[in-house]
Amino acid sequence: MTVKVLLLTGFVVLGYANAVHAADPALLAPADTTEQSSEGWTFNFAPYFWAAGLSGDAAQFGLPVVSIDASFSDVLENFDIGFMAAGEARYGPYSIFGDIIYAKLGADGDTPSGLLAESVDVTSTTFSGLLGVGYSVIDAGDVGHLDLVGGVKVWSVSTEISFSGGILGGRDVEDDATWVDAMAGVRGNYHFTPEIYLTGWALIGGGGADLDWDVALGLGYKFNDTVSAIAGYRALGVDYSQDGFIFDVVQKGPILGMAIRF
Repeated sequence: MTVKVLLLTGFVVLGYANAVHAADPALLAPADTTEQSSEGWTFNFAPYFWAAGLSGDAAQFGLPVVSIDASFSDVLENFDIGFMAAGEARYGPYSIFGDIIYAKLGADGDTPSGLLAESVDVTSTTFSGLLGVGYSVIDAGDVGHLDLVGGVKVWSVSTEISFSGGILGGRDVEDDATWVDAMAGVRGNYHFTPEIYLTGWALIGGGGADLDWDVALGLGYKFNDTVSAIAGYRALGVDYSQDGFIFDVVQKGPILGMAIRF
């Protein structure tokens, strides 16, 4: 397999970052614990967009490790389809939250000699899902709150290489890995005014991965009791290595989203 195939594989494996990781707890929703205590259960749904660049190392198919340093524009060129959303159900100081990220990316290129293959297509599919619970250890009503949170995150990464022409023409090879990490941390917000608030979280864990972490800070604005928006910055990293499958990346960049409360 040529060096170019190796580079294509490494780039696509890491390139899911513009849709990722893993998120996290009810990411864009400013919790109003005073209203929630009187109303019972409240729910938030928050689709979001993360313009993340990334750096790190990847290895699959028994090939050497590939180091990648890609901007968001580099990643976007290979983006096929993706979906990102977080949600939360809350009752007073208790919360149940989830975050789902799905991304599919592809890259193709010609090989230098065309002997092994005339062209190569590389497709990477990544799924990350987090489910957790939280409890408010500091509750200042309309001013803000701080939650202790814990949960489980599932990762699934799959890469397929398709060869056209040459000796390997018509062959498809695939390498994949699925693992589970336990996560714990804090999440909270602080209201400067009834409309403007600061929100953020910090999570760390591991299990299948040696290390899994996620931190973010954002500034939000409540248009009304139902809709709010946020702009901020997020960084996360995961370090997974098993049987020659290496996935050690750091992703960071601005995040934009909207939360719907009902």
